[in-house]
Amino acid sequence: MKHVNSITLDHGAGGTTMRRLIQSVIAMRFGGVELARLNDGAEIAVNGERLVFTTDSYVIQPLEFPGGDIGKLAVCGTVNDLAVMGAVPRWLSVGFILEEGLGVDLLERICDSIARTALEAGVEIVTGDTKVVPRGACDQIFINTSGVGTLPHGIGRSGNQIADGDAVIVSGTLGEHALAVLSARADVSLRSNIVSDCAPLGGMIGAVLQASGGVKWMRDPTRGGLAASLDELAESGPYSIMIQEHALPVTAASRAFCDLLGYDPVHLANEGKVVIISAHDEAKQVLSVLRATEHGKNAAVIGNIQRSKEPAVLIQTTGGGVRCIHRPAGELLPRIC
Repeated sequence: MKHVNSITLDHGAGGTTMRRLIQSVIAMRFGGVELARLNDGAEIAVNGERLVFTTDSYVIQPLEFPGGDIGKLAVCGTVNDLAVMGAVPRWLSVGFILEEGLGVDLLERICDSIARTALEAGVEIVTGDTKVVPRGACDQIFINTSGVGTLPHGIGRSGNQIADGDAVIVSGTLGEHALAVLSARADVSLRSNIVSDCAPLGGMIGAVLQASGGVKWMRDPTRGGLAASLDELAESGPYSIMIQEHALPVTAASRAFCDLLGYDPVHLANEGKVVIISAHDEAKQVLSVLRATEHGKNAAVIGNIQRSKEPAVLIQTTGGGVRCIHRPAGELLPRIC
């Protein structure tokens, strides 16, 4: 990693800059085989039972946005990190860092949202922490959530079995979370009816895993969007992944917003979607199960895995060309999750 003297917003954006920081400055000092995998959660064994443990922090601005708030986001983000590891989310911790002067009415709304979302996700909040810092030391409220889930079938989703011809599936339309947060910011004059997709996905993913043994790898495409998730997968193989532009599920409103602002939907964050690599002959079954759920009704097969010696994520454009897509280098939209 090129030497840097200080952290920038790019280091938290989920792109190439952030990944290099984690690999070359943070993870290398902690060691450990499980951490080195850089998965969304860690598989651990306790008295013969296999669990998944994960943690995440939430610093979004604004705190409340169309379709959610920082409390809902904190629960969904951690629940989804457990679910894409093949786990059943069970228990959460919630840690607050509160800024002096924060309104208690706002804190009450956020706590109510956390409680509602935890109930919907089927998880129990079992511990927590609260710290208050002086005015100006943080931006109203930061939340950390950690979660533990069980692996009922002893199965993780590491991608070890990925093969030529496997299907790439996304569970719904792309980019709504990033665009909803952007449109809610006071410094953005644009307005739209786009609502964040923020949602807990444990139930939907559990239904897919029960119905099909063909799921080989899963990620929730948050910061860095679909491009970052697929780029991570391609590097881990290496694999070549071919995506069909015409198959990408993007709403007309999101497409128009992206065209206006120059964004590519594959780079935008989602908080209620999952990317699944499925065996080719199981793809229809996975798609059928996804589409029968509320959060997966717009699921689509968007491409496939191709044999390759070099990692690459390619997109077949609607115009007939082929181009590479990469995870964004730095920050597209700061403070979105």
